[in-house]
Amino acid sequence: MTSKTILVVGTYDTKSDELRYLQERIEGQGGRVMTMDVSVLGDVVGTVDVTKHDVAAEAASTIEQVINSGDENSAMQIMAAGAARVAAKLYADGKIDALIAMGGTMGTDLALDCAQALPLGVPKYVISTVSFSPLIAADRLSPDIQMILWAGGLYGLNSICKSSLSQAAGAVLGAARAVEAPIRSRPVIGMTSLGSSCLSYMKTLKGPLEERGFEVAVFHATGMGGMAFEKLAAEGYFAAAMDFALPELGNLLVGSMINGGKNRMLSAGQIGIPQLVAPGCVDLIDFPTWQEIPARYAERPYHVHNRLIASAALTAEERRETAQEIGKRLAQAKAPVHVILPNQGIEEWDREGQPAHDPEGLSAFLAEMRSAIRAPVELTEIDAHINDPAFTETVLKIFDDWVRRGIIRKAA
Repeated sequence: MTSKTILVVGTYDTKSDELRYLQERIEGQGGRVMTMDVSVLGDVVGTVDVTKHDVAAEAASTIEQVINSGDENSAMQIMAAGAARVAAKLYADGKIDALIAMGGTMGTDLALDCAQALPLGVPKYVISTVSFSPLIAADRLSPDIQMILWAGGLYGLNSICKSSLSQAAGAVLGAARAVEAPIRSRPVIGMTSLGSSCLSYMKTLKGPLEERGFEVAVFHATGMGGMAFEKLAAEGYFAAAMDFALPELGNLLVGSMINGGKNRMLSAGQIGIPQLVAPGCVDLIDFPTWQEIPARYAERPYHVHNRLIASAALTAEERRETAQEIGKRLAQAKAPVHVILPNQGIEEWDREGQPAHDPEGLSAFLAEMRSAIRAPVELTEIDAHINDPAFTETVLKIFDDWVRRGIIRKAA
C-alpha cells in the first residue's frame, strides 16, 4: 500500500504535545506527516516542516507585521490566508494527500479556510472544541469536510482527548488510503432536489440522463446541499445545472437558517454553466422541528417532515418577492437559462388535500414569475405538476435540444 502524507496543522507553541501525539498516531499506522505551525507569539517546541514565518510570508506578511496587526482576530486571519495557500500549493505539488487541523475557536477558524482551499475528494479533518456548534457558519464548511469534537482537549493531553485525537488520526489516514476521488470521465449534471416524498423528478430523470452519457449528482436542498452545489458550480464542475429545488432561496430571503448562502442561484450563471430551472418547493419556509414554531409562522399551513426539519407556507406576498429575486439572479447568468414553470403545483404537499395546498398563493407566484423572467432567459409554462411525467418530458426535450446545439457538451 502506498504511504500517504498527512498535513498536520496547528499552533505548535501552545499545542505541541497534542499535535505530536497526533503525528505519532498517524506514523504508527504507516502514514507520513508534514507539520505546519500557525502560531504567532510563542516559540515552537521542536521542529516543523512549515514554519510560522513561511505561513506569514505566503500571506505577503511577516510575523512581526502579524503581531502588530491590531488584535488576535486580524492576526489569525492573516495566518489563515497564508496557511490556506500553503495547503493548496502542497497538494497541487503532490506533497500531501490529506489535511488534519486542530484547535479551539482560533484554530478552527483557520482550519476551515485551509479545508476550503482543497478540492473535493481530498480528505480534510478538523479536530475542534466547537465542532458542530452554531458558532460555525454553514458557509464556512467544505462539501466533504469531516469534524470531531475535541472533548476535554482545551489544554494538555489526557485520556479523554486522546480518544478523539486517536480516532481522528485513524480517520484521516484511512480516508487518504480509501478515498475514491472524483474522476470526471463523463460530464456531470448537478441537480437539486428534496426527498422523493416531496419532489420525485430525480427518479425519472437520472436514468435517461445517464443513458445519454452523463453522470448525475443530486444535491439535497436543505442548506448544506445548496452550498455544496454552489461551490462545485463555481469550480466549473458541472456541464449543466438542473436547479429544480429552490426552498433555500426563499429561506434566505425570510431569514431561515436553512438556506444555501448568499450565492444561491448565482454561481452556475456567473461561471457560464447552462441552467435548467424550476421552482420546486419555493412555496415553503423551513425551520428546525426541535425549535418552537416561530410566532410569525404559527398560524400558517405547517408540515413536520421529521424531528429535524419542518416547513410552513410562504404568504402570497413572500412568494411574489421570491419570484422577483429568482428573476434578478437568473438575469445575471452568462450562459443560457431556461425556466420551466409547472402551473399545477411545485411540490407533493401542495396537491389538493395536502397541508400546503394553496391555489391562490400558487397563482400569485406564477403570475409574478411570468413578469420576473425576461429575455434572454427563456420560460416554458406547462399544464402539469412538477412531479408529473410531463415535467420530466419537458426537461429532457430542452436538454436534448441544448446538447444538439452544443450548449451542453456531449459525453466523450
